[in-house]
Amino acid sequence: MVDLNQIVAVVDDDESVRRALKRLLRSAGLEAETFPDGEAFLGTLSSAASCRPACVIVDFQMPGIDGLELQRRVAPTGVPIIFLTANDDPAVRKKALAQGAAGYLTKPLNGTGLIRAVEMALELRYFHKAPSPP
Repeated sequence: MVDLNQIVAVVDDDESVRRALKRLLRSAGLEAETFPDGEAFLGTLSSAASCRPACVIVDFQMPGIDGLELQRRVAPTGVPIIFLTANDDPAVRKKALAQGAAGYLTKPLNGTGLIRAVEMALELRYFHKAPSPP
């Protein structure tokens, strides 16, 4: 099993999108692991914090488990989620952000914007895990 702790997970049913995002993340010095659907990704999660990804980038509209359902299942782990969608729906955007999404981006993506969103999500995760000062 891959140690996902320092990896950005990319969950998208489009293989070309997964490949492109993996290349983009690696070009920014980030490791990425790709998954074709929510079921495949959820199968890698563990209750152990060391086996959780640092961040998840997920396509909203996928067969099987959609992005909002994946978010609901991942939320208890504290792993930040960034949504991607080709069909921007204000109601979905509002729901995703209200449920704690770290970002909501529309396709076609701006690579710089995605990298910034990932970096911000990783910073938020770091600060949530950091111990409180005495």
